[in-house]
Amino acid sequence: MMNALKRTAFGVLLVAGLAACRTAREPVKAEYAGYRITSGMKADSGLAGLLRPYRDSVDRSMNEVVGDADKTLEKKQPEGTLGNFMVDAFFYAAEQQFKLKPDVGIFNFGGIRLTQLPAGPVTRGKVFELMPFDNQLVLQRVPGTVLQQLLDHIAGAKGWPVHGLTMQIQSGKATNVLINGAPLDPAKTYILVNSDYLATGGDNAVMLKGIPFETTGYLQRDALFDYIKYLRSGGKNISATEEKRVYVP
Repeated sequence: MMNALKRTAFGVLLVAGLAACRTAREPVKAEYAGYRITSGMKADSGLAGLLRPYRDSVDRSMNEVVGDADKTLEKKQPEGTLGNFMVDAFFYAAEQQFKLKPDVGIFNFGGIRLTQLPAGPVTRGKVFELMPFDNQLVLQRVPGTVLQQLLDHIAGAKGWPVHGLTMQIQSGKATNVLINGAPLDPAKTYILVNSDYLATGGDNAVMLKGIPFETTGYLQRDALFDYIKYLRSGGKNISATEEKRVYVP
């Protein structure tokens, strides 16, 4: 471990003369000191013992197997199996949460925090690694003109995971866009499955900023867990294929 000067605060509570029925707060005194942390320092056995029950509880939860992957899923552009699995999960969960049929779903490529999901047992901890952020699943109703701008942005970023549409990337623009098999209609309003991060303009999706969105507070990470549970209930494992949803001709 590299030497680093850490600022560590130790609080010392000085509480004296409390009567049995007294509820008033007593002053708190804090003392501060600087300590140099090195790789040769021994762990504090008392502190380690204090933390052990919590660490063990977290380890048990994170090591729980929640599903199985048929094959290794890869993070790739313009399209990859890992991104397809995730955006499919979000679309499924949106149908359950909002009780309607959305038109399309998107997810930003940078939000995929693992380069691959290995074949075999998938633990709760691995899903947290894949989706560590507390982003919420949301719906946005976007005009076709704005959706085209969004897809052009996705094309300029070399491709993001999408559901319910296909598009080609030509000269950094989205072309030959089909929404559920039909050409994108600039005059139509589409129901978009999205995240609160992108809906508020994150990852330079500025065309979405200011468009109202619906949310139930449901996290995208929970959508992954629920989708995996749904697959298992039907005797299916985690799997996805590349389907030319986004491609360069």
